[in-house]
Amino acid sequence: MHTPDGFLHPWMVGALLVVSSLVVGTCLHRLRGTLSTARIQLFAIVTAGIFAAQLLNWPLPTPVSAHFVGGALAAIVLGPRLGIVSVSIVLAIQAFVFGDGGVLALGANVFNMAIVETLGGYAIYQLLAGYHRPTAIVAAGWGSITLAALAAGIELGLSPAFGYELVTTVVVMGGGHALLGVGEGLLTLLGVWLLETTGSPASDANRQGAQA
Repeated sequence: MHTPDGFLHPWMVGALLVVSSLVVGTCLHRLRGTLSTARIQLFAIVTAGIFAAQLLNWPLPTPVSAHFVGGALAAIVLGPRLGIVSVSIVLAIQAFVFGDGGVLALGANVFNMAIVETLGGYAIYQLLAGYHRPTAIVAAGWGSITLAALAAGIELGLSPAFGYELVTTVVVMGGGHALLGVGEGLLTLLGVWLLETTGSPASDANRQGAQA
């Protein structure tokens, strides 16, 4: 879902960079003094796992690929604020070191995958967790990546590089990721289960982190 440089309208690139910077900066400010050693260790594990998982890409009929994002996983295990920071770090490293996603488009990619996906996934999880937690986790993974893809589709569709074909980009991005989102949901469930059952810092810190 990484958007390359040159495909978004310049005003959108600037606006989303400002919005993403403000959101990530606010998260960092709110997290000051709240991180225990266990949560820092868990943050490192989750961030490394998401980074590795995002390296696997599936092509779509657009310049934007599909892949596991991990926003819902980060939000459920770390909490929404630390989850946003985790995914943002992954995206920044990929853009600056590996060229996966444009450097100028980093604000848009952070907005879609670190903010929309993380907050969307967390909201879905919170809504459904009281009924059946495994279902809530799968739904959060599926819904979060679909929401992020729809956001990316809207951005591309409002840009001249795609001839302002909003309906086409939304259908391609949203539809493609809605199908692949089933895998995102199942992988999110697997990731949460592994973190909670393998004796990692998640077994002590994830419930505490989900409140932050």
